[in-house]
Amino acid sequence: MKKLFQLLLIIGLVMTPFFTSAHVKWFTNVTPQKETIENILSPLFMGLSLAAAIVLALLTLVIPKTTDWAKIKKLDDWLSGFRKYSRYILKYGTAVALMIQVANGTLFAPEFQLSNTLAIILTWAAIGFLLIPHHISTKIAAVILLGLFVYVALYNGIFHMLDYGYYVAIIGVLLVGSTKFEKAGFPFLYLGTGLSLCWVAVEKWVYPSMSLDIVANHGVPTFGFAPAAFVVMAAFIEFIVGYLLVVGILNRVIGFVVTIIFITTTMLFGMTEVIGHFMIHIVLIIFIIEGVSFYNPPIKLHKTKTDQFVFVFLNFIFVLATFILIYYRFA
Repeated sequence: MKKLFQLLLIIGLVMTPFFTSAHVKWFTNVTPQKETIENILSPLFMGLSLAAAIVLALLTLVIPKTTDWAKIKKLDDWLSGFRKYSRYILKYGTAVALMIQVANGTLFAPEFQLSNTLAIILTWAAIGFLLIPHHISTKIAAVILLGLFVYVALYNGIFHMLDYGYYVAIIGVLLVGSTKFEKAGFPFLYLGTGLSLCWVAVEKWVYPSMSLDIVANHGVPTFGFAPAAFVVMAAFIEFIVGYLLVVGILNRVIGFVVTIIFITTTMLFGMTEVIGHFMIHIVLIIFIIEGVSFYNPPIKLHKTKTDQFVFVFLNFIFVLATFILIYYRFA
């Protein structure tokens, strides 16, 4: 039953709608129309919220037992052997991601056009410093990227830039390398990426018209569900993935499955998807390699299984409600 439960969970993630992890603003020109809060909190939404909270809470009872399986241990040991390369993957992966973006006249995301000459020069400077194999040059590149992120945020708004908050986490990891704060880098990356995924997911609930336009015009399969219900469920999958990264459950499995999903979206959305999500691929590869060995997730604050179950159940409902209220008010 344990194996069946995990298998069903993985299948559910794999069957996630192809545009689940896509930023809908990249693929539609529909004018955003904010849905009423009454329609957002539909019976379907409330039912899925309760079901998701229960399933996530049950994972606290099931997942720890899988760590004793021989095949899981063998896989963990094999992946752990690549941990020494994680920071290099992030450093040089960031440089490649920036090259792809600059070559297409954008920065951080396809929607942010790179037209300012100074910004272009600074971006290439950051790429150059990232390619130099020394931690001082890496820190210089991180400072430049932080300045560029602030520059883009000033023009587009801080709440818009929360979609790409994982870049702040990446910059943080690059800055603290080879310092006494180095161990805090990857936990910050987990937190930043998870919160970004949660934030982007809420967009599909608050502005469903954009997602519905993508479903209609890009041939996105809905697996027999009505498009409106499909959008709600897709957003839940993305929100759950982000939440699991934050609380520290199933990170290696999530990294692998979501990477497969991102690859499949390329078949639908093409080069725009590659430009926008290449950096996410790099981050997910790091998650697959690292697991949670260095991360003391919030769930570990509670020692008994009952306490962990209650914590995850209530915390998921609280986090979900908080994200919706903040996004609805400010985005």
